[in-house]
Amino acid sequence: MNTEHQPELGPVLIRLLKGVLYQERYPSQWQDLVRLQGPVRDYFKLIGLTLVIDEAEQYAFLRQDSEAGEAGDESLPRLVQRRPLGYPVSLLLVLLRKKLIELDAGGGETRLILSRAQIVDMLRVFLPESSNEAKIIDQIDRYINKLADYGFLRRLKGSSGQFEVHRIIKALVDSDWLSDFAARLTEYQEHASR
Repeated sequence: MNTEHQPELGPVLIRLLKGVLYQERYPSQWQDLVRLQGPVRDYFKLIGLTLVIDEAEQYAFLRQDSEAGEAGDESLPRLVQRRPLGYPVSLLLVLLRKKLIELDAGGGETRLILSRAQIVDMLRVFLPESSNEAKIIDQIDRYINKLADYGFLRRLKGSSGQFEVHRIIKALVDSDWLSDFAARLTEYQEHASR
């Protein structure tokens, strides 16, 4: 009797359509994905999506092909909606990415865990002064919740106010993204100085 695990395509496809597939959370589906990369890529290519796998960081996700859904391209509508992040959320992403770089440079720990207070302190210095501190903190909580909803942060169970920064943030906040953000930041500064 053969007891070797047979990889299943269906659960892997569904997991990827639902969001990021992390090896740590879905080890069986991750193993199947690694073995079935070719068929998975072929399947999603038909609907204008590209499979991105980072085996070193142990996650995979789908990215919309850049041409799909662009103006004039009616053959394949855009499946994944673009979401504007706004300045504070983008800034928080940059700050979290910087923390990941510092963690990696230091060696040792592989998981970046931050308290809500640490995140608030990180972002607070970049926001305008206000006499209503509670309102500022509420805004920062909304930004944190937004990043948690998008899958960049995860609340740790059993510890109040602790968040794990997911390494998938590296896939979004790359050197191109940082360059675009720096250009937009310059535009904001020029606009504010008028």
